[in-house]
Amino acid sequence: MPAWTDPTRKPLSRRQMLAQTCKTALALPWLNVATASLATLNLALIESSCGGSSNGSTAPTPPLSDDQFLDLTEQAAFLYFWEQASATTGQVKDRAYATGVNDTRTLSSIAATGFGLTALCIAAQRGYMPSSQIQARVLATLNFIWNDLPQENGFFYHYVDMNTGLAEPGSEVSSIDTSILLCGVLTCRQYFQDSQIQSLAAQIYQRVNWPWMLNGGTTFSQGWLPGSGFLTTRWDTYSELMMLYLLAIGSTTYPVPASSWNAFSRPLVTFQGYTYISGNAPLFIHQYSHAWFDFRNQQDAYANYFTNSIIATEAHKAFCLSLSLAGEFSDYQENLWGITASDSQNNGYVAWGGPPTMGPIDGSIVPSAAGGSVPFLSPDCIAALRNIQSAYSNAWQRYSYVDAFNPLTGWYDTDALGISLGIAMLMAENYRSAFVWDTFMQNPEPQAAMTAVGFT
Repeated sequence: MPAWTDPTRKPLSRRQMLAQTCKTALALPWLNVATASLATLNLALIESSCGGSSNGSTAPTPPLSDDQFLDLTEQAAFLYFWEQASATTGQVKDRAYATGVNDTRTLSSIAATGFGLTALCIAAQRGYMPSSQIQARVLATLNFIWNDLPQENGFFYHYVDMNTGLAEPGSEVSSIDTSILLCGVLTCRQYFQDSQIQSLAAQIYQRVNWPWMLNGGTTFSQGWLPGSGFLTTRWDTYSELMMLYLLAIGSTTYPVPASSWNAFSRPLVTFQGYTYISGNAPLFIHQYSHAWFDFRNQQDAYANYFTNSIIATEAHKAFCLSLSLAGEFSDYQENLWGITASDSQNNGYVAWGGPPTMGPIDGSIVPSAAGGSVPFLSPDCIAALRNIQSAYSNAWQRYSYVDAFNPLTGWYDTDALGISLGIAMLMAENYRSAFVWDTFMQNPEPQAAMTAVGFT
């Protein structure tokens, strides 16, 4: 029986967790002899976390701080975006085996690449790998996106082959996934003081013909397919769409009017005394735009969206606990909760969560639910993440967390997903340093867009 399907797993002690964390860290490639010059990684910290010392004594060591824990999760997630991407094209796999073993799948998603570009900026800033190597990978990625990745009016296909860039049959030209990619591109434009990177990033953004994706309406189409044209579904209800509208409004070449910001609806959800803008959608919709756009301490005519995401996270945790109290799924507890779009044991990739109840909830835990909300509800989210890592050893693999697992059945996903690792990595860094927010918001276009739609 594969280890990740073993239902007999036992919770780890704190010392076992530290030992496992140490093994993960010591497996990182920048700790090899060939890269021993990377002094930025604090080896003394790792040794103490593993319970060792320079003189061989076995004196007790303090537990990892939350910052140290989050740093190790970021390092592990960075490995995904480095190893599971083409060194030639820079395109990142949509998913890969969580153990990091050889995976012949070549399907890439432009959203994973957008998260990956931002992850490269974090890694360069944190010293996870020499900046020169990371900068070369970013330049190769942007070159490929500008010159070789198939596009329609500047928008890209959702799924492509990581080596050729050719669209996966049936894949749509995606408005929201192009936006996620562009957020990564623009983060690189501001972080790397390199004229080629800055020029390529600007050209990629400025090529996008945003009014084309409106398709004659006031809200954006969700995509376009060759042969059949625009999808009938639109981005017309509050969700992860804020990045799409703000990037379009801020464009200096093909903008849409600022009034487009008022075109999508903002329905209210109320659950156990929590009221917030949402609609019936998974928790990730309250996270993705916030990974890059800094909505803290400001609001438009409708809401303070950062506060809105805080409330949404609180309501989601309360929703999970209510399922336990109702006797439906006993695994949901104070430090074990979180359901958002993910793989599942029996239904493939599903959009599930709540409130209200959405999808075939079965007791599964999705680590990126808490991971993507760390800046919003940090004590609760970090406690859940630490509990998952320490008590469910098969949920933590080479790239940090598997996409989902079910404590009630003993099922563990065999895959890690780029977008799930990405949102958790970016939000951990924003919580720790505000780095992504501070870097991305140096772009003048997002600043201008937020001013234009009335943020104060």
